[in-house]
Amino acid sequence: MAAKIWPETVVIYTDGACRGNPGPSAVGIHVTDIEGNTVDEIGEVLGVQTNNFAEYTAVKRAFEIAFTQKVKHITLRSDSQLLIRQMLGEYQVKSESIRPLFMACKKLTRQFQSVQFEHIRRELNQEADRLANLALDS
Repeated sequence: MAAKIWPETVVIYTDGACRGNPGPSAVGIHVTDIEGNTVDEIGEVLGVQTNNFAEYTAVKRAFEIAFTQKVKHITLRSDSQLLIRQMLGEYQVKSESIRPLFMACKKLTRQFQSVQFEHIRRELNQEADRLANLALDS
């Protein structure tokens, strides 16, 4: 399968799925252009992790791929209010196991011209959720 080329400006929907907490986990990443057309879909298994670990890993992975794709502007949308508020600096990251992922995500944001974080309702994140669950089921 040929690699998909991402535009310079993307909207990335991320989700971390976890069956049990901790339990088998995976990430789902749904990438669209600014018109809402699907650009890429990614689902990856993580192994046994917590839900918050999966949520942050989804963001980190999305940023890593976006960097390789030479993306310049990102709107990142997640239904994890905790993650979004932590990334915006509204909440502190108290979990020692999450702090390295948070720091990695913050560092990766500096690779782009702009990154916006938006909390969305769960029903607006169905594609990322579907991709994470598909990965878990595979």
